[in-house]
Amino acid sequence: MSNSWFLIANPTSGNRNFSKQWSKIQQLLKLKKIDYYFVFTQFSKHEIELVQAAIQKGFRTIISIGGDGTLHHVVNGIMLQTYIKTSDITIGVIPLGTGNDWIKTYNIPNNIEKAIEIIHQKKTILQDIGVLETENKKVHYFNNVAGLGYDGYIVNKLKSLKKLGGISYVLAGIYGLLFYKKSTFKMSFDDKKLEESCLMTVIGICKFSGGGMQFTKNVNPSDGLLDITIAKNLTFFDMVFNLPKLYSGKIVNHKKVETYKTKEITIIPQNSKPFIQADGELIGTGKVTVKIIEKAINFIIN
Repeated sequence: MSNSWFLIANPTSGNRNFSKQWSKIQQLLKLKKIDYYFVFTQFSKHEIELVQAAIQKGFRTIISIGGDGTLHHVVNGIMLQTYIKTSDITIGVIPLGTGNDWIKTYNIPNNIEKAIEIIHQKKTILQDIGVLETENKKVHYFNNVAGLGYDGYIVNKLKSLKKLGGISYVLAGIYGLLFYKKSTFKMSFDDKKLEESCLMTVIGICKFSGGGMQFTKNVNPSDGLLDITIAKNLTFFDMVFNLPKLYSGKIVNHKKVETYKTKEITIIPQNSKPFIQADGELIGTGKVTVKIIEKAINFIIN
């Protein structure tokens, strides 16, 4: 078994000068006497293959260098392998992405030097992981926030805007409010069956998404429960007038927003096939079933 860290770096993350950032990362790791082996991703979802190869070589500690998408694919690589228990793996994060939403739940600074210091301290949490099954029977895992509707729509729009940096989230959000058509969702979980005209339904394990917005309530990433937020018929003006509440988390108290906790939920759109996003990555459209896997992976936190 290797005691070295396995580093997976995405050279296309964010809008920074990667070669400069990578030089700084190497210097800081050497300064902290952190032994490591590294690889760069070369294509979309390459992280999944790289993680699985690393695990089979004996690596049990992995550092994700990139954004939320890089971490999402690292997590999927761990969850999809059957070589060892997923809870035997520890992930650290050096954030280089545009949104870097997962780190916000754990107060990990968006700063290379501080992130490496946190990794060096090795404080961990055994976090839950969500699993989504889309209507084509494909399975995807997520470590932060997933959703159906408006948030999937803006994730799709973000693909063409991310080169603009952090402002891209605001621009995509405004575009979505103007042009996204609400869907009627049939939702079933526990003993409840709901049918609502929805702006979106958000399924959270952690707190933040969309570049710092909070749609989930009283989140505990290790309580074995999905945090469900149903944003019903919110209008453009509802969202604009409540913009500060989107970032403070107080939007969950709006009269058109309902929150629940459950271990499993099925959502069936009735009049459209809205986009489904997981950790800011598009994974499909239409019907989705979401479940929780308790205490699945160790993450290094602040």
